[in-house]
Amino acid sequence: MVTRPDALPTAVRRLYPFSSRYMDMGGLQYHYLDEGEGEPVIMVHGNPTWSFFYRNLITALSPGYRTIAPDHIGCGLSDKPSPSRYGYRLENRIADLTRFIDHLALDKKITLVVHDWGGMIGMAWAVDHIERIGRIVILNTAAFLPPGGKPLPWQLKLIRTVPLVAAGAVLGLNLFAVGATIMAPCRRLSRDVRAGFLAPYDRPGHRIATLRFVQDIPVTEKAPGYGIVARTDAALHNLDHLPMLICWGSHDFVFDTDYLAEWQRRFPHAEVHPFDDAGHYLLEDAPAQIIPLIQSFLQKHPV
Repeated sequence: MVTRPDALPTAVRRLYPFSSRYMDMGGLQYHYLDEGEGEPVIMVHGNPTWSFFYRNLITALSPGYRTIAPDHIGCGLSDKPSPSRYGYRLENRIADLTRFIDHLALDKKITLVVHDWGGMIGMAWAVDHIERIGRIVILNTAAFLPPGGKPLPWQLKLIRTVPLVAAGAVLGLNLFAVGATIMAPCRRLSRDVRAGFLAPYDRPGHRIATLRFVQDIPVTEKAPGYGIVARTDAALHNLDHLPMLICWGSHDFVFDTDYLAEWQRRFPHAEVHPFDDAGHYLLEDAPAQIIPLIQSFLQKHPV
């Protein structure tokens, strides 16, 4: 089932005034935004967000760039199939993004913007398509194994290891997405913005992706996605010649400053801006500071 744009609350539609597009992805409807013209900027979201997370950046960039933001299957306004219909694994996400970008048939180099799980998905695609990338913008994410063998935060461990938490709290009560609207930003979200983040996850059957993303985190070598993460980790250095901007919300209980330090170690030439007054949803906390930095970065590094 697709959550159609006209089913969104009126207040959310005002915040998200874009034209929805859909691509057939193996019989599933893959929703995306494609606003403006010019150099393509592809924005890859994480969990439990959707293209709504990038709405202000899309509005700011679309007058001069072709801004493209897909919703992963199970997220946003894309189809939300049962696990018997879709794999909900990292390999599925990368395959979807690969097929989507090929479908766009872009004739210019891509600027990749990634956040949260979008970093792992986007950078796994990037290391196999280096010649198609012009610039990279990193927002509180990882594309490598946990630095120093960091363990998962207890909140994520609880979801992964206690079935009642997974079924009751995440699917039944939507506590993962609801909790993120409280814990991920430093500033309190307005009622309408909070409604925007939660709108696609309005019933248990629409929350499968938010659970499966957490369950798919490869914490051991036997995990299905571990090989993909390890291979991406080993290949990241091949992107070192590309212009990179890193904007980082310092108050992030998952992607903390150890992750930022790891990005800086791997990409010492990157332009880095930490924000002490921002958290995981940094585009909600500091849009007035971050968006001009992204605009300036794009102008300084034409492709």
